[in-house]
Amino acid sequence: MEFAACKVPASPVRKKASHKNEMVNQLLFGETMRVLEQGKKWARIRTVTDNYEGWITVSHLEEIDKNTALQFNPWVTGELFNTITVGDQIMHIPFGSSLPGFDKAMGKFGTLEYRFSGNRVKRDEIRSNTEALKNYSVQWLNVPYMWGGRTVFGVDCSGLAKNIFKVLGIDLPRDAWQQAGKGTKIKRLEDAVTGDLAFFDDKEEIVHVGILLSNKKIIHSSGRVRIDTITESGIYNSETGKRTHRLKTIRRYW
Repeated sequence: MEFAACKVPASPVRKKASHKNEMVNQLLFGETMRVLEQGKKWARIRTVTDNYEGWITVSHLEEIDKNTALQFNPWVTGELFNTITVGDQIMHIPFGSSLPGFDKAMGKFGTLEYRFSGNRVKRDEIRSNTEALKNYSVQWLNVPYMWGGRTVFGVDCSGLAKNIFKVLGIDLPRDAWQQAGKGTKIKRLEDAVTGDLAFFDDKEEIVHVGILLSNKKIIHSSGRVRIDTITESGIYNSETGKRTHRLKTIRRYW
C-alpha cells in the first residue's frame, strides 16, 4: 500500500520495528500517512500532516487512496471519549480523532465504514477560539505524562499541544523543538495571550512546551497535566514554588 489511515483508536509509532522499541508517537483513529516500506507485520510510515516518521503495526492500517490521504479533513471528535460503530461493533476513540469521509452520521475511508453521532468539531470553523482552547485544555488535567502519548491515558508535552491545536484547525509539528520553529515569535511574556505556546530549554535545546492560559498561567504535561505559574524566568510549580523549567521562547500560531 502507498497511503493508509489508522483504523484503531490509537496506534503506537515506534522508533524501530519492534514492540520492545521506544514509542515516539501515537496516531489516532482516522489520521493518514504515507507508507514508505512495508513488511508482514510492520510498516515504516510518514504522517501526512507533519511528516513524522516511524514504524507502525500493519494490522492497524486501512489502505486508502492518495486523494483521501492528502485532502484536508475538517471533522474531528470533540470529547475525551467517543463511541463509533464499525459494522455491528462499537469502538471507543479518543479526543481529536479524525473522521475521514464523514457526512452527517456516516463516514468511510478505504473499506471501513463507520457511524458516529456524538460531539464533533469542524476544524475550519473553530479556529482561533480561545475559549474553546481553554475548555478543551483543562479537560486534560491530571492525565499522566507518557513519552510519545497523545491520549487521556498518557500524553507528553508536545502531544498535548498538538492535540488541542489540531481540534482548533492548526496542525502543529509533533515534537516541541519542531513546534518552536513555527509561528510568530512573541518577545515578552507580558505581550503573550491565551493560546500562545511557551517553550523551555535545557542547555539551549528545546525540551518542553506548554499552552499559555494567560501571561501568568500555563497548562503543560510534566509528571501529569497541570496548571502552574509562569514568569519571564520560567515555570514555577504551584505546589512547591520551585522553578521547574527555564523559559526560552514564546510563539503564536493564529
